[in-house]
Amino acid sequence: MILTASGFFVFLLCMPAVQGQRGWGVAYSSTKICAVKGSTVEISCSYRYPSRINGHENTVQKTFWFTQKKNGELVDLLTDSEYAGRVEDLCENNRCTLRIKNLRESDSAEYKFRLKTNQPDVRFAASPGVTLSVTDPDLLVKVMETMIHQSISKAKLQCHSRCLLPHDPSYIWFKNGQKIRAETSSFSVYFDSADSYSCALKGHENFPSPSQCVYGQNCNKVIHTDRSICAFKGSSEDISCMYSSYESITDGFWFSPERYHQWQNPSEPEDLSEDSQYAGRAQILETERGRSTLRISDLRDSDSAQYLFKFKTRNFEWRSDLPGTTLTVTDPDLKVQVKTASWSELQCYTSCRLPHGSSYIWYENGLKIAIRADSAYSGHFGSASSYCCAVQGHEDFPSPPVCVRGQTCNRVIYTERSICALKGSSVDISCTYSSFEDDVKSKFWFIPERSHQGQNPSQPEDLSEDSQYAGRVQILETERGRSTLRISDLRDSDSAQYLFKFKTPSFEWRSDLPGTTLTVTALQVQVIRSTVHQSYTYAELKCHSGCSPAGVSYVWFKNNEKIIKEERSLYEDQFYPGDIISCALKGHENYSSPLLYALKFPVVSVSPSAEIEEGSSVTLTCSSDANPAANYTWYKENGNQKLPPLTTEPKLFFSSIQVSDSGQYFCAAENELGKRTSEMNSIDVKYAPKLPSVSVNVLCE
Repeated sequence: MILTASGFFVFLLCMPAVQGQRGWGVAYSSTKICAVKGSTVEISCSYRYPSRINGHENTVQKTFWFTQKKNGELVDLLTDSEYAGRVEDLCENNRCTLRIKNLRESDSAEYKFRLKTNQPDVRFAASPGVTLSVTDPDLLVKVMETMIHQSISKAKLQCHSRCLLPHDPSYIWFKNGQKIRAETSSFSVYFDSADSYSCALKGHENFPSPSQCVYGQNCNKVIHTDRSICAFKGSSEDISCMYSSYESITDGFWFSPERYHQWQNPSEPEDLSEDSQYAGRAQILETERGRSTLRISDLRDSDSAQYLFKFKTRNFEWRSDLPGTTLTVTDPDLKVQVKTASWSELQCYTSCRLPHGSSYIWYENGLKIAIRADSAYSGHFGSASSYCCAVQGHEDFPSPPVCVRGQTCNRVIYTERSICALKGSSVDISCTYSSFEDDVKSKFWFIPERSHQGQNPSQPEDLSEDSQYAGRVQILETERGRSTLRISDLRDSDSAQYLFKFKTPSFEWRSDLPGTTLTVTALQVQVIRSTVHQSYTYAELKCHSGCSPAGVSYVWFKNNEKIIKEERSLYEDQFYPGDIISCALKGHENYSSPLLYALKFPVVSVSPSAEIEEGSSVTLTCSSDANPAANYTWYKENGNQKLPPLTTEPKLFFSSIQVSDSGQYFCAAENELGKRTSEMNSIDVKYAPKLPSVSVNVLCE
């Protein structure tokens, strides 16, 4: 027992059974529990306490469970908002059970039990407590018994988990990667030596067990090494699997289901190494028998997808309902951790894999101080300073700055790295900031790109005093330590990087770190679908941009007249040749989208327009006022016979036209809003004048 200034406070080292001290004692039913997300867990303990303390009766007044201190206080989980509606504390006869429902990964923690008695300032807690790990299902297929008799092979299979499962779960079973009918944790099956089996929980299909051979090791199976991989843009990544077959494999390749629209047959996956998107970036490595690795270099956002391996034999094809490996390509998501209690080392870490051979850049108070080959940084850290890190080559994505000691240091943290906003609208760009000194003399927002326009290029100037932003900028301080730059009536020229700085009597925040990048975009009219009729086109249009805001109303214009009934982003109507359509945000009609033209009938011009002689050069030009831009096709008609297309260019060119080129020509213009053809144009090629020839006939007598 430890006597404190406020009375008795007791911590006991508790194993499944514990001997108490001076009448105090507790026993947890288990010190480590593993449970599946979405399930319910019960954490139990029994306790005892002395009936009298210092001659006074001692009775329990309150018991509760907690995980850690919040703002210096132990919080009863029944009152913790993170557990609202999910916890019960059941106590009876000196035994208490904490029941947590609908478990989340964030519930992973150490849970401890505490009680208070009627004695003033006497409190009792047991430490260490129960460590709960909440995870995805960790399943295995177990072959419980097998029976092989002549040509009949039968086995009992069980889907087993090392963690607590949700109450009364349903199961999904897979044979050779494909789903079969079975919903219980175990079942009996007639099997072949070539068969493999896997299982999953319903609702957790992305986390199946590895495929298991029922008999021997050479059955048909594919086991992906990782369920998910996170990697940085620009880096390289290896995606691997182990595979085996009962027969000799004739073909094996990697594919991505998300690329099905590129396949000739949507139900037949195609080899990823032959996909043009991965040209020069995808490599297949077979470093050992039964192991295949897909290596993708120079990773892009579009590479975020699921990747699967399949193989074929003479009599079998692996066609899997099981998930493969999901690759997420992202920007660095870095954090700085103060690693030691003596404040002597900082650690830069991320949940994603770093590019091979990465170096780290370290910043103090926003200014670059070091480049290191490893993620750790040791040194003398001041109380006023903040520190952050970035991966070299990815400096636009640093970690948030952290205070090494306490919560008050010099730092600026931008709420968003990038913002996309519509031309004509308003935008808020925010940051939180703090200073080791309370006396902040000045603070303002600025744009690095506009520094050269100021009197001193090395000294940023307050954006609110910039004539380009006159009447359009507001600085809002709705709470202490938070600044918001509001820009209204956005223009294309407002696309820039915005930074915040502050000064105290002895410090000035001068940052090498990026701020918030604003991109201003305009609206566009997009054709979603269309049906072409003889005289008109029925189409569904969408008003959108790269960052269309939610909850706004739209205005549509047709032939320069407002369509009153339409205020949605979608608009359906009949469109005739020459109709003009545009859209805008309601209240910002001056910033409408570029005009969309329904196709007019194309017009053909012929150059030269004079009489055409054989051997001369002739150009026929097809034009139609169209947005989206039209595609053109030229045709020649000879009598009632329509010949194949001549060209898909707007111009049809004859370098040396011949008499045989004479005939009727027309062109077709086509875009998402229809297809229209021109009138026939007759080309009549004349013989060029021939040099006269003289012939002499002599009569002989």
